[in-house]
Amino acid sequence: MARLVAIDLPGGEPFTRALEAVWGGGDAAFVVDRRLTGSARRDLLALARPHRVIGGGDGQAPDPTALPLTSGDALVVATSGSTGTPKLVVHTFDGLVAHARAVHGHLAVDADRDRWLACLPLAHLGGLGVVVRALLTGTPVDVLDGFDADRVASAPTTLGSTLVSVVPTALDRIDPGAYRWVVLGGAADPGPRPANVVRTYGLTETGGGVVYDGRPIGDTEVALGDDGAVRLRGSTLARGLRSPDGTVAPITDDDGWLTTGDRGRWDGDRLVVDGRADDLIVTGGENVWPAPVEAVLGTHPAVAEVAVVGRADAEWGQRVVAVVVPTDPRNPPELADLRAHAQEHLPPWAAPRELVVVEALARTSLGKVRRDQLA
Repeated sequence: MARLVAIDLPGGEPFTRALEAVWGGGDAAFVVDRRLTGSARRDLLALARPHRVIGGGDGQAPDPTALPLTSGDALVVATSGSTGTPKLVVHTFDGLVAHARAVHGHLAVDADRDRWLACLPLAHLGGLGVVVRALLTGTPVDVLDGFDADRVASAPTTLGSTLVSVVPTALDRIDPGAYRWVVLGGAADPGPRPANVVRTYGLTETGGGVVYDGRPIGDTEVALGDDGAVRLRGSTLARGLRSPDGTVAPITDDDGWLTTGDRGRWDGDRLVVDGRADDLIVTGGENVWPAPVEAVLGTHPAVAEVAVVGRADAEWGQRVVAVVVPTDPRNPPELADLRAHAQEHLPPWAAPRELVVVEALARTSLGKVRRDQLA
């Protein structure tokens, strides 16, 4: 049996050594999100119920009475997706190794020439997955305690980094040209990127990205339901979800398929993910996905950032709403201008019927727009 050991340390070499020590003892690791404070931190630890805590020092107590995990379990990761409701995803060593091999095989990673940089929050697989893949394959890695644009931009020179994993909001702040590969995930990214940027699709439940530039990696299989529901199967999938009582429930059906909650379609042999099923806006009987509308509105010179959501409408069922951070707060765009701009590129029903001007978009720590809050 394996104990669950919480690691409450900043990013850096001590964090990496602690993770290696946990695994060396045959236990599973749970990384505490150090950005949480007060009741949020206590609630998460009460949900996870670790048997031991490394680091911390603010009074969180381990729970030696919690049920142990199964031998071979390696990682428990808290994920809230876009809803804010925490889930604890249990990954095995076998699944993590399968994911590391799939990623490194696809990117042709060579431990003698390549070096990873981990710069995203370690409580999420966007950041932690870099460390995990490096340790399981013997690839050098440097771990930063969060994203710092100057340090990430200079890392190819100062650290010898050749590989980095970032989210779109982080990539926008650096020149990616010095890296051999930039792995991009965490949020939709419709705009153009350099050739060394690879877009990924995956979930915490899949161990990270398992579809690279639209194509599955490793032994990942993708299937689409009649309604476009994206389903995944493969050896990287998590063992299950851990409940507060310590039991672990499977995340797949009897045939090993995980239903993701996303909707997608095939463009030739490439998977295109349109978005979460809950994000679909049905207005006047027409389907509108937010991402294409956001991509068009984002090219308007008065728009710095934009998110598109649906709101209830007595006439249309739902109306398309553009939530905009203006380029110049003193001169925000007008709804009529945005509608005209959208209709130059999109069907008329996709043009926004309401404009909301905000100072900033509500986002998760990995840059995903919190549509539940904006709607």
